[in-house]
Amino acid sequence: VQLVESGGGLVQAGGSLRLSCAASGFTVEDYAIGWFRQAPGKEREGVSCISSSGDRTDYAASVKGRFTMSSDNAKNTVYLRMNSLKPEDTAVYYCAAVGGCSSWPPNIAYRGQGTQVTVSS
Repeated sequence: VQLVESGGGLVQAGGSLRLSCAASGFTVEDYAIGWFRQAPGKEREGVSCISSSGDRTDYAASVKGRFTMSSDNAKNTVYLRMNSLKPEDTAVYYCAAVGGCSSWPPNIAYRGQGTQVTVSS
């Protein structure tokens, strides 16, 4: 089982990024997938979650309305589109196969290594 994130980088406040999470060893239809982030000195935060069927997405209050999560079953990849980025969004973002989106933050089964997102003011 492997999850590999990509798409992070440096962006100015107000800009956008799209993170990708490529899964292997399982299909994204088998698990709900969550995005998490962790900034230096801060606890891990659940950002978003998409159900295994893809028909339900949940977001942390801090990103609701700015971030959109989607999945492409054909590519076995999940995406996180981040708009209107703020300096406080700066963190390492990683995706994880989770037990479901009903609990928050979702319980992690497998996780990737993460990708750095830095938002400058």
